[in-house]
Amino acid sequence: MSEEKIQKKKPVRDLFRAVLNKLNLAGLIQLYVDSAIKDDGWFLSYKTKQSVDKNGNPIPWNTYPFLSFIEPRLKSDFEVFEYGSGNSTIWYAKKVSSIIAVEHDKEWYDKIKETMPKNAEIILSSESDSGIYAGEISKRGKRFHIIIVDGIFRNESLSASFDYLRDDGVIVFDDAERDDYIKSFELLKEKGFRRIDFRGMRGITSIANATAIFYRDNNCLNI
Repeated sequence: MSEEKIQKKKPVRDLFRAVLNKLNLAGLIQLYVDSAIKDDGWFLSYKTKQSVDKNGNPIPWNTYPFLSFIEPRLKSDFEVFEYGSGNSTIWYAKKVSSIIAVEHDKEWYDKIKETMPKNAEIILSSESDSGIYAGEISKRGKRFHIIIVDGIFRNESLSASFDYLRDDGVIVFDDAERDDYIKSFELLKEKGFRRIDFRGMRGITSIANATAIFYRDNNCLNI
């Protein structure tokens, strides 16, 4: 394009930008055209009401900063236990040796169990008895590199997890901004865990949340 044509179009662009700014639409359009949240897949997740990336692939419903941090640190020999199940189970299964997830909602369980890869196991458990639900981890006869607390009965699930976490293991706790889980966070601190909060947006919703990693020295994520 010639310099003359560029100069002729410039006033039109400036006027267009001014109108959009006046209507408070310029920033929104820019986010949709080219932005970090577009690259993360937020617009598609909002449209589909599913936790997916920009290509429609399943991802955990955790904050985007957390996913960016943990993904390159996952290893193919990791074994994972997850309280709660869904797109996160599929996502982890593609990156680790195995994942076991406990689910309380039978309708959801029936919907997703057939979509799981071979190295993912989903357990249907009680939605009314916290002891039964939290205690599912004790039936595996193993210890895990990562334990994810992201279902119901989170305080009880956390308490039941310590004996089944490897010495180098870490705990992932979602919605860590909530006061409901202060009891769990105090217990983790007493047991010598340190904490990193990954605050920011996640799929579907537009508010900020926090996903936390609790870790000790010489942990499997090399924090």
